[in-house]
Amino acid sequence: MAAIHVTSELDSASPKVEPMSHTNDEGSAARPLRDKRGLVNRVRRLRGQVDAIERALAGEASCSDLLQRITAARGAINGLMAEVLEEHVREYLSPTDGDADPLKADAAEELIEIIHSYLT
Repeated sequence: MAAIHVTSELDSASPKVEPMSHTNDEGSAARPLRDKRGLVNRVRRLRGQVDAIERALAGEASCSDLLQRITAARGAINGLMAEVLEEHVREYLSPTDGDADPLKADAAEELIEIIHSYLT
């Protein structure tokens, strides 16, 4: 059986950090995420967790140790996803002016709560 080697951007010594932004469907100018530094820090911690999984695999760690590390990394990914989705909802679905429809504002907040209940 042939061995499979998977490479990723994590293999490079100094990963390039691209500007993070979102655009709307109308094609307006991209707006940067509010807490880019916090999100980058989350990704760096996540990278450390994935590296720990790799070290555990190389060191022939027990299944329970591996599962615990994988579960922690999955939780970190879900937290990152929830944070980015919340920002997106607040940016594009949540009304910002005082004259906005309160039903839409409530619906956006409910969606954010649902996102967090499923992902965190």
